[in-house]
Amino acid sequence: MEIFEAVKSLSSLAHETRLGIFRQLVQAGAAGLSVGEVNSAMQIPAPTLSFHLKELANAGLVTSRHEGRFIYYQANYTAMNELLAYLTENCCQGESCMPANKCKPGAKR
Repeated sequence: MEIFEAVKSLSSLAHETRLGIFRQLVQAGAAGLSVGEVNSAMQIPAPTLSFHLKELANAGLVTSRHEGRFIYYQANYTAMNELLAYLTENCCQGESCMPANKCKPGAKR
């Protein structure tokens, strides 16, 4: 990950609503959540939710898919793991401090 990508991701997460949405999607796993489910949990107007989801998508932190009339968003775990790896690169005096099993939705821990 390059510094520009890291800044873009961190900037996107530097808003309490977007951070809350992202955390919800991470917790939801690979299936993600419909826009309606995210809206029910966040209790924000639909246009505001749409704006925040667009910002997260532009940063590459979430992806979406259409299923019939519904749009589902899911966390981009690869991007999340790359950001975490970038932030912790060379920490702990060069010792690995990240767990060997990175976040993989659906994987048993």
